[in-house]
Amino acid sequence: MSEHRKIAHVDMDAFYASVEQRDRPHLRGKPVAVGGSPEGRGVVAAASYEARRFGVRSAMSARAALRLCPQLVFLPTDFARYRAVSRQLHDILHDHSDRIEPLSLDEAYLDLTDDKAGLGSATAAAQAIRARVREELGLTCSAGVASLKFVAKIASDVRKPDGLTVVRPDQVDAFIRPLPVRRLWGVGPATAKRLEAQGLKRIGDLAALSEVEALKRLGARGLYLWRMSRGIDPRGIGRSGGRKSRGMERTFPHDLVDRDELLGRLDQQVAALHRDLQAAGDPPRTVTVKVRYDDFETITRAHTLEAPTLDHGLLLAAARDCLSRTEVGQRPVRLLGTSFSGFEERQTGPQLLLPFDDEA
Repeated sequence: MSEHRKIAHVDMDAFYASVEQRDRPHLRGKPVAVGGSPEGRGVVAAASYEARRFGVRSAMSARAALRLCPQLVFLPTDFARYRAVSRQLHDILHDHSDRIEPLSLDEAYLDLTDDKAGLGSATAAAQAIRARVREELGLTCSAGVASLKFVAKIASDVRKPDGLTVVRPDQVDAFIRPLPVRRLWGVGPATAKRLEAQGLKRIGDLAALSEVEALKRLGARGLYLWRMSRGIDPRGIGRSGGRKSRGMERTFPHDLVDRDELLGRLDQQVAALHRDLQAAGDPPRTVTVKVRYDDFETITRAHTLEAPTLDHGLLLAAARDCLSRTEVGQRPVRLLGTSFSGFEERQTGPQLLLPFDDEA
């Protein structure tokens, strides 16, 4: 038996836009963007693959997206519907693993080392998940299977949309080393630029350094990236059965100054998230409020309770306490967000080893 873990990363394809196209058949095959209106200061939350062909991407301003694709169909976000579909997705995932680490509504890691569904291989489990997503949800997802967490995530993107990529332990080096350094977990645009400035453009360039040289040139953080470039990723699947945090945020069509109006917006966010927490049975311990002022300065304030709770009054009081420690009412506010975290850990049992495929 193999000693390697079997980790899958499952990622829904153009999730918000695909849900809208599924539920509105007349939009299938058309460029669709979900998010804020181009008439205000909205941004694209998700774009269909038809829209992406024109260069439309998430986080792009709605106005810029419309310039790229004049025939783009804009739709407002419907998070209640997306969360309902996400719960259906997680029901499917839980049939295959008791160790799941959601990253967002539309993607998650799961540990397939334990053959919960009795399919005989991690590859078969990933294939079964994709088939059920198509049949039961009317949507598609892509998946990557590997022995390392960051490799599974990279692999899920290789054959998007609607693809599956399996990277066996002896294939990791050949798979990751030709890739740009930005594909490493934790490397954003700024870090990628600094690495590239040192001639480290591909993961293989980083892997070619000695450990001493990596530490000298890149410091402790760079040493962590160097280890990943050598196929070392000790991270396991995090909290089973739920997200590390649940939250929402809203960019307003115009800046808000009135404190009472902002309190009302905060109350709405807490109420919506509380319903989601109750449905999932996830009591949080920490409440965080995010505020972005009109000059784009962004601050967060957190309140940690004595114990995890689903008491709406306690959660609302904590959120309001966070807001009271900002300059709301004194400075115009562009964005307001609320999130819950610090969920109780759930215990999982021992795992049995599962080969990557039927031949392993």
